[in-house]
Amino acid sequence: MLHRRGERVSFRELGDWFGVSHRTIARDVERLRHSGVPIDVRAGRRGGARLPSLIRRADLSFDIAEVAALMSSLAALGPTASESAASAMHKLVAALNPDRGDAAE
Repeated sequence: MLHRRGERVSFRELGDWFGVSHRTIARDVERLRHSGVPIDVRAGRRGGARLPSLIRRADLSFDIAEVAALMSSLAALGPTASESAASAMHKLVAALNPDRGDAAE
């Protein structure tokens, strides 16, 4: 949602979107930030979270253990919990199947 909106989104709005409390969103955002995701957070009345604009798309390369870890995480979340989760799972599965040419969609 942060990527799609491209602007600051309040924790309350994110919580409403995902059906969880704004406190859950705050904890999840903080975990993501500690993991290295560049989420900009501002407190206060016009606060919320936003992703910085990315100038270029980074090429990624994962080994089989990393792909398995990502797939396990998505399976725990629910691989169809969101459009992005479903898309990520599709790409990971395609990357493991070299006969399919759509891994890098």
